[in-house]
Amino acid sequence: MNNDEILRTHGEALALFGTRVHAVREDQWDGPTPCTEWSVRALVNHLTAEQLWVPRLVRDRASITDIGSEYDGDVLGDAPAGAWDRAAVAAVAAFAERGALDRTVQLSYGASPAAAYCTQMMADAVVHTWDLSRAIGADERLPGDLATAALREVEPYAPGLSASGLFAPAVEPPSDADALTRLLCLLGRRP
Repeated sequence: MNNDEILRTHGEALALFGTRVHAVREDQWDGPTPCTEWSVRALVNHLTAEQLWVPRLVRDRASITDIGSEYDGDVLGDAPAGAWDRAAVAAVAAFAERGALDRTVQLSYGASPAAAYCTQMMADAVVHTWDLSRAIGADERLPGDLATAALREVEPYAPGLSASGLFAPAVEPPSDADALTRLLCLLGRRP
């Protein structure tokens, strides 16, 4: 993808996740998600914290060590949807700054082009939008272009993900699976 496509898909993925965050009812925050270790609140907290890292890593060019444990624990407070909105807006703005995608960022696994980091964040938001949708009973269908972009991002490194212990083993998709189903199956989900 070129930089314009990267920024567009990232913004769309975060906006879509945001619609699901705003759809969470008060009685659903402690409910389970397809991410067996996380409740709805923990899932939203995870993605919100990820967005909080973006301005620091991309705009401020901070390192993981510089940031330390700043975003560990609860970042949602008493207004989870508002916390998500602020973090998402800041992340989108940081990636959209002139020249931001041409920078190098220091991630947990080493140096990475900011454009690749943005694409990874998009894919994570797409997958977690499905997770959140399933958890709260929202529409699990996602835009085909986002699913395709996320699948293209994840396919090259998907085989190593289950070995990390953070993902379930891949599931065989049906032969006629669309991009979203193939993406979810690669990441051990059962759509």
